[in-house]
Amino acid sequence: MLQPPHSSLQVAAVPAQRVPARDRDQDAPWHTEAVCRRDEAGLFFAPSKEPTAARLSREEAAKRVCARCPVMVECREHALLQPEPYGVWGGLTAAERRVVLARRRRRDMELKKAARAANRIAQAG
Repeated sequence: MLQPPHSSLQVAAVPAQRVPARDRDQDAPWHTEAVCRRDEAGLFFAPSKEPTAARLSREEAAKRVCARCPVMVECREHALLQPEPYGVWGGLTAAERRVVLARRRRRDMELKKAARAANRIAQAG
């Protein structure tokens, strides 16, 4: 993800150690600890005209890398805040991120609606 694409789709076999966010060096950017820095970028981004079965297999392999990454949450939030339109980030595909963003927007709208209703009740009471 953070490297130039390569043709190999290998997944590193040695899991990274999870380091709680509070124990990490707070001055270093989160992506310096990303496991994907050691894996093939081609695993995280689709080649053009990739067959569906190959895409699904590649995405699952990328998600396995993300699952063992100590900065998965930071990566996911980065991808949701940017928003990143392509690739697997923080264990989510672009389509999965769109669903998360839509749910967040819907939740925010419902919370605002509830707050307005509570304000009307408070003003009327």
